[in-house]
Amino acid sequence: METADFILKKVAPVFNKKGYIGTSLTDITKATQLTKGAVYCNFANKEELAIEAFELNLKIAIGPLFELVANTAGSLNKLRAIINYQRTYFERLGDRGGCPLIRAGIDAKFNSPKLFNRAQAFSLRILNGMTRIITEGIAAGEIKKSTDAAKQAKLILSMIEGSNFMSFTHNDNSYIITAMDFIETYIIDVMKK
Repeated sequence: METADFILKKVAPVFNKKGYIGTSLTDITKATQLTKGAVYCNFANKEELAIEAFELNLKIAIGPLFELVANTAGSLNKLRAIINYQRTYFERLGDRGGCPLIRAGIDAKFNSPKLFNRAQAFSLRILNGMTRIITEGIAAGEIKKSTDAAKQAKLILSMIEGSNFMSFTHNDNSYIITAMDFIETYIIDVMKK
């Protein structure tokens, strides 16, 4: 298992930078300094390795956010924690090739159904978690009862992922900052009871 962990740590950023489909076996052996046989002794095929790399990239990119939200009390505070975490997302992931969810979702849609299904499932997990936060805020009286939790969660997540795409595409964190400022104002002005 140590060799498999070593391989994953070395190739996860390569997959995220070059794409899960675009990363070649040569890229993998170059990053690990291992032979093709050594790599495939630990992983059945490139797709399995790509899926495991995607999972590791998500853990690095979003794992700390899940922990932060779990340790924050109150729905509005949880939403603000998400926003504040997002403000640092560009710095956290710039050297790793950007947002792994966007990369895998776009890269794998027509090329790797298993990887695409993982990306889609993770996106739904985030969306459902955000919907739950808003729903709990409504129940606790923090957020207006008239708020459509699912609709607002979709809107917020779309703005977050859109700002990620724009910031990483233009190598400019201001897209994320501008979107987070808007979301924070929106949450306070529109959703807050």
